[in-house]
Amino acid sequence: MSKHEDFMRMAIELAENNVVSGNGGPFGSVIVKDGMVVARSSNKVVPNNDPTAHAEVLVIRLACQELGTYILSGCEIYTSCEPCPMCLAAIYWARIDKIYYANTKADAAAIGFDDAFIYEELDKALNKRKLPIVQLMRDEALNAFKLWSEFEGRKEY
Repeated sequence: MSKHEDFMRMAIELAENNVVSGNGGPFGSVIVKDGMVVARSSNKVVPNNDPTAHAEVLVIRLACQELGTYILSGCEIYTSCEPCPMCLAAIYWARIDKIYYANTKADAAAIGFDDAFIYEELDKALNKRKLPIVQLMRDEALNAFKLWSEFEGRKEY
């Protein structure tokens, strides 16, 4: 049995326990650095009343707190299901080195967790999407970007 399988079993167990306990969806994630578990979490959308409380997002938050950084390079994530678009973006933003997953997005779609519409929406022009997107006050908002670009104390991320 490999370490990778041990870490994936942890993620799968988190997913299973989440369902059995009635706390939420069948998703669990573990973040590992240097062969050690840094953080683990399950999906908490329902108990937290938070549509962003996916296991991957929550485990990233916990790992960042544990390691005292917002950059998780050197870490790997084990997740019981292929990440949705939001989670995948969060994983990229966190700069995690590698993703290991068990169930596929097709497996998730088969039980009602279908992200296909999000992928389809992202391929459309802004004015063709289902959710209306309206740009307002760009000229005024550009000042914040100007301030940021000139701010000597900024931390790149």
